[in-house]
Amino acid sequence: MKLDSNAGNLRQRHENIRGQAPAQYNIADACCRRWAGDRGRLALYYEDDAGLTQAWSFWDIQRMANRLSNALGALGTLRGERIAIILPQRPETAIAHIACYQMGTIAVPLSQLLEQDALASRLGQAEARIAIVDSVSLPQLWAIRERLPQLNHIIGVGDALENGVHDWTRLLEYASPRYTPLVTSADDPAMIVDTGATAAKPQGALMAQRTLLDCLPGFIRSHESFPKPDDMFWSPADWASTGGLFEALLPTWNFGQPILGYPGRFDPEKAFWLMAKYGIRNTFLFPDELRMMMQALPKPREKFGPDLNLRTLVSATETLGDALIDWVREELGVAINGLRSRTDDHRRQSSAGQSNP
Repeated sequence: MKLDSNAGNLRQRHENIRGQAPAQYNIADACCRRWAGDRGRLALYYEDDAGLTQAWSFWDIQRMANRLSNALGALGTLRGERIAIILPQRPETAIAHIACYQMGTIAVPLSQLLEQDALASRLGQAEARIAIVDSVSLPQLWAIRERLPQLNHIIGVGDALENGVHDWTRLLEYASPRYTPLVTSADDPAMIVDTGATAAKPQGALMAQRTLLDCLPGFIRSHESFPKPDDMFWSPADWASTGGLFEALLPTWNFGQPILGYPGRFDPEKAFWLMAKYGIRNTFLFPDELRMMMQALPKPREKFGPDLNLRTLVSATETLGDALIDWVREELGVAINGLRSRTDDHRRQSSAGQSNP
């Protein structure tokens, strides 16, 4: 898919995207491979709870995704098989998604907040052969390991080390950084997203590769002709959710723009601090998060001044209330643009069908 970067107005840009629904389409190519030729093009800024910071280019992400695809292939992973990703916002999460899409496997992102029974039911119904975990999700998975006979391999990120767990670093160390991606159609399945949050009963939706393509016009509109010069995206939305994937990570990367990843739990003062430090221009925040921010720091500009410089803010406007809308306009300097249930619409319409992982 080629986008006309010189489109003169928003309507024209929407028509450019909608008019180019290719027979062959892959999220990994759209969101990473086509940008990876420019080694200086930044894809991800990362900061963890301890203050460790990293910067990743699209070239970095692509090479690591290639290594992971080759490593997964060496473990016997075949096209169409399901790979669970139980990780927070961190580089390995995004790398795992790109690796899955380009090799034709189906990513199964799952929240780290799931209780053991809920996690077991999702992994079992998805028939996930491989799970990628960190030190937070490994104990939960290890406790239900015997209930998952189809789960052949566990890959541990960071210090998620245990006998019988593949170490991410060692697994990828000798894998080739070159990989020839599979050709996928726009209607081929790409991921199973859990729409049941932390509910005990699985509520999964099988989404096609083209689901991202379908979401782009709404993303452009809600972020006022995204991308513009100096745009920089961050959202605390979990990269295991439709919001985190289709309202943040994937559309941002589709346009070759950088995003901030932060794995910590949402803290309103930390949110302001991150937005100021990284010059965040675009964000997607839930109403409850905005309320927490308003209560924690009613006058944020008194503390952060011009470093707090949002251009667009998207939320679910039906539950905001006038007081919160006014506060955002007066204190953050932006109007709240409404979030339409785009991913739900496309899930129902997807020719990839539905599944309950």
